[in-house]
Amino acid sequence: MNRSLLRRGLASTVLLAAVALAPPSAAVAADTTRVDVDVRAGLAPVATGALGVNHAIWDSQLGTPAVSDLLKDAGVQMLRYPGGSYADIYHWRDHTAPGGYVAPGTDFDTFMAGARRTGAEPMIIANYGTGTAQEAADWVRYANVTKKYNARYWTIGNENYGNGHYGSAWEADDHADKSPKEYAANVVAYAQAMKAVDPSIKVGAVLTMPGNWPDGIVGAGDEGSWNTEVLTRAGSVIDFVDVHWYPGGSSAAETLTKSSHIKDAMFLLRQQISRYAGDNADRIRISMTETNVDIGRNTQPGALFLADVYSELLAQGVFTVHWWNVHNGLGTVSTVAGQTDYNDFGLLSSGNCNADNTVCQPPLNTPFAPYHALKLMGSFARPGDRFIGTGADDSLVSTHAVRRPNGDLSVLLINKDPDNERTVALKYHGFTPAAGAPTVVTYTNGADELTTARTGTAGAQTLAPYSISLVTLRPFDSGAALPAPARPTATTTDRTATISWPSAGPGLKYEVFRQVDGVAAQLGETTSTSLTVRNLEPGKRYTVNVVARDGSGRTSVASPPLTFTTGTPADAPCTVKFRDTNDWGNGYVGSIDITNNTANAMASWTLTFGWPTTWQSLNSGWNATWTADGRTVRVTGDNALAAGATVNVGFVGSYSGPNVLPEVFDLNGHVCTSS
Repeated sequence: MNRSLLRRGLASTVLLAAVALAPPSAAVAADTTRVDVDVRAGLAPVATGALGVNHAIWDSQLGTPAVSDLLKDAGVQMLRYPGGSYADIYHWRDHTAPGGYVAPGTDFDTFMAGARRTGAEPMIIANYGTGTAQEAADWVRYANVTKKYNARYWTIGNENYGNGHYGSAWEADDHADKSPKEYAANVVAYAQAMKAVDPSIKVGAVLTMPGNWPDGIVGAGDEGSWNTEVLTRAGSVIDFVDVHWYPGGSSAAETLTKSSHIKDAMFLLRQQISRYAGDNADRIRISMTETNVDIGRNTQPGALFLADVYSELLAQGVFTVHWWNVHNGLGTVSTVAGQTDYNDFGLLSSGNCNADNTVCQPPLNTPFAPYHALKLMGSFARPGDRFIGTGADDSLVSTHAVRRPNGDLSVLLINKDPDNERTVALKYHGFTPAAGAPTVVTYTNGADELTTARTGTAGAQTLAPYSISLVTLRPFDSGAALPAPARPTATTTDRTATISWPSAGPGLKYEVFRQVDGVAAQLGETTSTSLTVRNLEPGKRYTVNVVARDGSGRTSVASPPLTFTTGTPADAPCTVKFRDTNDWGNGYVGSIDITNNTANAMASWTLTFGWPTTWQSLNSGWNATWTADGRTVRVTGDNALAAGATVNVGFVGSYSGPNVLPEVFDLNGHVCTSS
């Protein structure tokens, strides 16, 4: 699937042609998976502290040399303490958690000693549920003034939306008012008190992951959802937002499809931050401090999920991702893909048995499959690397890639088929690999360790069933690339975008690329520092990069990506106002006002729109005739629409992932103005 775009040789203006799927440059067998890797499709850099894991005070192995060394070997760069919901009952000064169990030898100093031995940064959860701003400020003083630990990251509470305000209650919260408004007010108080002690710390607020409960729900007495209220009221004082994600799934196969939700979820979360967090909202970063699976937690599904999800989240700019948990304990035992699964959230075995000692885990600290995947991630995503675009023509093969500062390219290949191997043909864009067999690190189903070998070629690899492979390549030309241009900006209309960027130096030509399924399609080139692209689609999301080229043909690293959405026509013959009027977490009531802006009545009319994702659907509709065909919805009026008149129609929609609302509506063949 060699995706290319017809180029026009214009200096500063280009007409956007339709994206064409050109035939591959070399024949690919029908049973071969094609993987494209494109260094021109730049994504996010890997931040310091990117690879994380939770460490809990009820874990008797917290901070021990054996565990710290295992985490160091896996490349863990950040450790979260004191552990999930326990954070909202934990009092650091006397090392107690009323109502919970605290293991001996797990106090803050022990944790920090283990973190230092691991070489990991701490992520500390301040007690919101049963604590105070003063208690949190005193903890900062002890950590960074008294002990000089330089603990930079502090989150206010854990899953505080689970305090009963929306019906479900698992998170401790002693506040009489359990609304997001009250949480936000306390975030402000905590941040001010904590930063008065150490202004250099970064303070995070708890949000919900788009598409996960209670995202979108407006509680009784609230003015907006949890995320809207918290960002509006506390956005000016926080440095990052913290979300958790347990996507579920009725089978391992379904769970392994959930990584496809991440790009839209991060788009929606950044959209919320931009809309509600006030001035300089771009400074607010995103952390993901808990994730895991429901099926195959200790076996290969958990490993494949970890590698895929960590990679996709980091590629989308999440600065740290944390597995839940280091140790957790035996659950209901089953067999998954031929391997014994202990239903244990932990990376490492707790070494315990069930009540009648008929089933026991492996010896204490034996690594489970996700540990090996995390160790492989430690070899893959290193601070300073930059993720780049990839794409595969097989839904059971996931791909990710990074470009290292020295020019090396590492490609992560995940075969999600439990029964069949895959032959992969790798095609590179903007990169020529050196000759010779590449270094390949592999983790296969049921293996006790990673294997490293020089195998296959840069262009062909064989993936074992249910496996992860990391292919690292040296460039053919090891000359230094030009520095990356700065992140561009865009000014848009419904069908044009003027993309601009600061000069990267004299005598350079710039090429602007659009990302299409992970591969770069050139929009145009210019010697200027802006490019106007025309013939765009209204209401469509675009991600672009800029690459510089000098007179000798050397190219730069791709700029940081810019994602923008075009608008809708300002002078259309119709206007549509769309509202989500009532949301319950996996469905909502949509209201659509349709206005005829012309001087003539419409004797008949049909409104058409498309679901932005595959996990959205129509349940029912009213005030018109509603039909759905795949992702296309048609609304046919029961009566004429008079000149200047407005009609309201409504529907019930369902979603099982991030609920990206439709933005483009077509009335009788004309794109409407949307609001």
